Amino acid sequence: MRSLPLCLPSRSLLLGLLAVLWVLPTESQGSEKAVARTVRSLEARYRTAQSFRAVFLERRSEGRGSLQAESGTLYILRPGLMRWEYEAPEKKLFLIDGKFAWFYVPADRTVTKAVVRQSDDERIPLLLLTGKTSLGRVCRRIELADVHVEAAGNTALRCLPSRGAEADYKEAVFEVDAGSHLVRLLIRQAGDVETEFHFGRWEENLPVDRSLFEFTPPKGTMILKEGELMGNADSNEQQ
Repeated sequence: MRSLPLCLPSRSLLLGLLAVLWVLPTESQGSEKAVARTVRSLEARYRTAQSFRAVFLERRSEGRGSLQAESGTLYILRPGLMRWEYEAPEKKLFLIDGKFAWFYVPADRTVTKAVVRQSDDERIPLLLLTGKTSLGRVCRRIELADVHVEAAGNTALRCLPSRGAEADYKEAVFEVDAGSHLVRLLIRQAGDVETEFHFGRWEENLPVDRSLFEFTPPKGTMILKEGELMGNADSNEQQ
């Protein structure tokens, strides 16, 4: 059975990334105004609609010789519900039902279950788009990022970690387009580990049934509790 990709950032990283919409001081007045303007428009974009759909591409690299790429469709229903349908290179499902985060790999007949607030999954920071999470003051600084952007008119924000969280990640970069849509999230960690999400074809206020965000493990599926993956498998369950 293939191991699940769960060597992910810690809770302090996730909390730090959730602070992206909190305006903090920057080096110059001009950049501070640009950051504040981008943050306000991004926050307004995802506060005013009740549902969203987008396509995504996820890339994870570890050093120069390792690259993994996956793609699929993301659904969001406010408040606090997300569904990631992975379609290539294999079908998988990551779902947040408001309380639990589920990661299901049909080919392995396994599902990982974790309480959302305790999950270390890299997709958790995007709960900021669902209106469920409160915004923390844990980024030491949010500033304009001098990085290559995907299109003219896009703005990139860099979130630098708060003191005590530097060991978890070096920085996170959020790229926002001219329509205030999130088009890219890049997480950089120590050891040249990077996880990058690209988003496109955002749709808003489309009809989305709440049942899409419910998950019942198929019969015969092994349920792995995220805490036990670190060495204690006593509470793993067979569905």
